[in-house]
Amino acid sequence: MEMYSSASTMWVLIAAALVFFMQAGFAMVEAGFTRAKNAGNIIMKNLMDFSIGTPAFWIIGFGIMFGSGNALFGVFDPMVLGEYGLPDGVPLPAFLIFQTVFCATAATIVSGAMAERTKFISYVIYSFFISAVVYPVSGHWIWGGGWLAVRGFHDFAGSTVVHMVGGVAALVGAKMIGPRIGKYSETGEPQAILGHNLPMGALGVFILWFGWFGFNGGSTVGMVGDDVIFSTSNIFVTTNMAAAMAALTTMIVTWFRYKKPDVSMTLNGALAGLVAITAGCDAVSPAGAAMIGIIAGIVIVFGIEFIDKVLKIDDPVGAIGVHGICGALGTLLVGVFALDGGLVYGGGASLFITQLIGVVAVALWVAVTMGILFTIIKATIGLRVSEAEEVTGLDVYEHGLASAYADFTPMISTVSTHALAAAEYPAGMVPQEMAVPVTRKDSGSTKHPDAKITKVTMIIRPDKFDKVKTAMHKIGITGMTMTQVLGCGMQKGSHEFYRGVPVDITLLPKVKVEFVICKVPVELAIKTAIDAVYTGNIGDGKIFVYDVEDVIKVRTGERGYDALQDE
Repeated sequence: MEMYSSASTMWVLIAAALVFFMQAGFAMVEAGFTRAKNAGNIIMKNLMDFSIGTPAFWIIGFGIMFGSGNALFGVFDPMVLGEYGLPDGVPLPAFLIFQTVFCATAATIVSGAMAERTKFISYVIYSFFISAVVYPVSGHWIWGGGWLAVRGFHDFAGSTVVHMVGGVAALVGAKMIGPRIGKYSETGEPQAILGHNLPMGALGVFILWFGWFGFNGGSTVGMVGDDVIFSTSNIFVTTNMAAAMAALTTMIVTWFRYKKPDVSMTLNGALAGLVAITAGCDAVSPAGAAMIGIIAGIVIVFGIEFIDKVLKIDDPVGAIGVHGICGALGTLLVGVFALDGGLVYGGGASLFITQLIGVVAVALWVAVTMGILFTIIKATIGLRVSEAEEVTGLDVYEHGLASAYADFTPMISTVSTHALAAAEYPAGMVPQEMAVPVTRKDSGSTKHPDAKITKVTMIIRPDKFDKVKTAMHKIGITGMTMTQVLGCGMQKGSHEFYRGVPVDITLLPKVKVEFVICKVPVELAIKTAIDAVYTGNIGDGKIFVYDVEDVIKVRTGERGYDALQDE
């Protein structure tokens, strides 16, 4: 009877849960870095990656990857019923779920690069194919005892097996499907398309960073013996070190390159460090991990710019740069910084050459197979949605979802207003004839027919609103409307970059204040407003003055001057 290790099994299951939680991280990064009209579509795709990948890997992929076939393929073993060589003390179900979550990670990388213009049915098909065939075959070469494993290729937790596979598939897919509408100008210059929720993207990065301790640390697939315990602890240190150094480096590079530290690029920098260290997290020292992180932090900036500006490939979330480029980079750097066999430690070029052969072979396998698959999909059911669907948003056309943020739409606000009215008047609406103690004038007459009515609209800095409100109250203007808006004047806002691309017009946060006056002199209102908001700097705002033909108070029916006065 086989003996299992409680410690090793528990650690593998915990690590599997951590890696599964990374799916939430990918979903948040991809949704945050794309536009709100496609948020539901992104979430659905990330959900389906795991939901489709689980049975696909169970029925087809696991046997191909870990079965004892030959140097190129494992075996076809539906539902994993055969015998497998397993890590000491770990049962097959624990190993199966651990490898399943890795498989799902490779598949989910592709969705970000092809976001906002891919048909959902097409995505479902190629996601299945990645989980069932593409990932397992190259995985067999490296982790299943295949030809690269025999040669001595080292990829401890999957810089190539998982991340570069996803990154190359993303590169092929994004190239074949083409850029989003409006991404490139007529002259081919890239245009910034801002993601709709940067805090969501940042949350996703922190979730991924957290999950990566299971991704890399769990790849020891055991927790018995001093050597394994020390190795796992060191993996935590090297993983964290590379991510931190990469994020710091990317921040510094963008600070010099764009004159300000770029937030979204720095978030990508942290992920670049995590991807790059994954191959050699067990083989390098903390100092080596720091160097890998620094190199990845530099490469990710120029890699994303190269993909965007030179190759003209539209990758909304930077998946190709993070997973493709840095996956390959991290795998190669094992041959440089590995304590045993690395160039820096006098190991010669043998390990580096082996790493290079593995990277090229896997990249070719994924590029060819995914190229064939995308070509077939494109020629049959189609890969890309129509122009109308893309402009409107995939949430509506693909899923019948009016908005991923329904509570922020006017429709919901109207319902809330009705609910408030019902609470205030539980017996129902008040009849017009009982609403006020005044006699309603059907002719619309007013006591002051010659009174001039003026509307003043101000576009000001948000921090000046309270000062304006107080100043207006002091001169007798107590009724006003405030709206939070985005806008810019003739200066087109401040000069900014988004992921290395200049933003032509930056819409800055502003406040629009509107009030209608009759009794208070217009010039007094204007002077008071200017005194309240003036700083002497660009962006102080503007004041617009309009003649108003009439005003009607809905509740009383009063018009003109009378409608503006207190009862």
